[in-house]
Amino acid sequence: MKKSSSASVSRPAAVLPYKTQGLRENYLIGKKLGQGQFGTTYLCKEKSTGREYACKSIPKRKLLCREDYEDVWREIQIMHHLSEHPNVVRIRGAYEDPVFVHLVMELCAGGELFDRIIKKGHYSEREAAKLIKTIVGVVEACHSLGVMHRDLKPENFLFVSTDEDAALKATDFGLSVFYKPGDTFSDVVGSPYYVAPEVLRKQYGPESDVWSAGVILYILLSGVPPFWAETEPGIFRQILQGKLDFESEPWPSISESAKDLIRKMLERNPKKRLSAHEVLCHPWIVDDTVAPDKPLDSAVLSRLKQFSAMNKLKKMALRVSF
Repeated sequence: MKKSSSASVSRPAAVLPYKTQGLRENYLIGKKLGQGQFGTTYLCKEKSTGREYACKSIPKRKLLCREDYEDVWREIQIMHHLSEHPNVVRIRGAYEDPVFVHLVMELCAGGELFDRIIKKGHYSEREAAKLIKTIVGVVEACHSLGVMHRDLKPENFLFVSTDEDAALKATDFGLSVFYKPGDTFSDVVGSPYYVAPEVLRKQYGPESDVWSAGVILYILLSGVPPFWAETEPGIFRQILQGKLDFESEPWPSISESAKDLIRKMLERNPKKRLSAHEVLCHPWIVDDTVAPDKPLDSAVLSRLKQFSAMNKLKKMALRVSF
């Protein structure tokens, strides 16, 4: 879901407020790595060093109005703003020509979060706790800098390399916005399974990011989203009215502490929901002895595999219909 832009007559001449060299003066463009709603990501190599990066190229014909131009410029500013954080992908530079805006970023070649878990095959609450600590750490950093992410989902977290101890990094800030304390937003953006109830009610703030992280945690421990239906309106109905299921497998064998944290992250009232900082202070995350290290039921991994595969298929279908 992306806010709809009312096409306006005034399209700015440029996205960047400064002139840049041509991308190809500095980089060789390689194979396609991925496709998003607005841009395509390619492998690119810096000519002077031979180092590899990822380049997200956004065709300006897809930017229909001033607001779309501002969104891309904001994404670049936010990435610069967060680029010192160890779990945020680093932006190397931005380039603009008459047809495209290009964002050159650190290459994350280690694959998506769920793919890595499925590949490893052994997985425990303690590992899930480490992953959610990283994800919520990014949320806390965003909020401390006055940035609301608005599109937290597992596909937006990639590993830097295939090494066992590779860092997990947040990669997509295309829907992120700057906010001040007390600001509320009304545009419905995000991804269906992960969107908070107050976003659907069109009055929300940064607390909605914690809800999305809570959904990710529920999926990490069970292999399925907490609010599920066959259609988008059905998913939204579940999010607004649904009950959290802790009765089905594997929940009876998951620690009470993990369930307590999920309940507090998926609290419907955003004012009562834990902040990112409070999540990071929860015993299940802080105390190594609370989250058990015993392997989760193999059914969790097979459900996770199914959920991940279904999402990839949906993405393909979306790509076709654009």
